[in-house]
Amino acid sequence: MNETITFRNPTIDDGAAIWKVVKDSGVLDLNSAYLYLLLSKDFAETCAVAEMNGEIVGFITGYRPPGRESVIFVWQIGVDASARGKGLGKRLVSYLLRSQGARGASILETTISPSNDASRALFRGIARDLGVPCEVRPCFAASQFPGTGHEDEELFRIGPYDLSQPNQLIEF
Repeated sequence: MNETITFRNPTIDDGAAIWKVVKDSGVLDLNSAYLYLLLSKDFAETCAVAEMNGEIVGFITGYRPPGRESVIFVWQIGVDASARGKGLGKRLVSYLLRSQGARGASILETTISPSNDASRALFRGIARDLGVPCEVRPCFAASQFPGTGHEDEELFRIGPYDLSQPNQLIEF
């Protein structure tokens, strides 16, 4: 069965479903449901959801850092177990980079922990597909997180990219 996945910006009504994808993943940092509602309301232009059969099966959250107009920052990407293995993470990034909320950006940033091999491969692959550098440097030390158990977070800085030029970034 060929299941179609559609992409769109979230609405407030999607906040709970995004929270559930994070919770069910068992690996993403689970924030309060309120935060996902807020992101879906006030940052919808820099976030997206993926739907399959009327259900949200993936999301990407991001924002434009104040004072850094050339940057789009990806905060979280989550894919439900039912949609894994379909290249959905890369397709969500592609959708975001082509969205109104990312217009004018030429640098993609995110932070990734050293043990998150899947995310590291995803973002290095995006840099490769765009034909641009991927610089990795320290960002947040484990000691800066409250409590225990959180790893360092390294900043991945991809670009500068130009989506008006031919590239191999997967279409959404």
